Amino acid sequence: MAQPQMERPAELMVWRGAPAAPGPREVRRYPTLRAALAAATARAEDPESLPWIVTEDGDVLSPHWIDGHAPRTAARPVRPLPRPAVPLS
Repeated sequence: MAQPQMERPAELMVWRGAPAAPGPREVRRYPTLRAALAAATARAEDPESLPWIVTEDGDVLSPHWIDGHAPRTAARPVRPLPRPAVPLS
């Protein structure tokens, strides 16, 4: 029986500063994609941190994907959508 993707190993790479930097400042392998996603989410407060995840299958998950799939906690609530300037009727 195959493991679900979130329970398979993944690697977190974190770049600092400009995206064109020569290489990641940090590379760490996690036992699950879920653990790598949690570690990447913990770096969300640092504006200089650019986390990317590479799955065991070779899929590359961008910072945008990470933001969209990050676990929501009381410390990191979902941001409300802005209200439209013109009321919708």
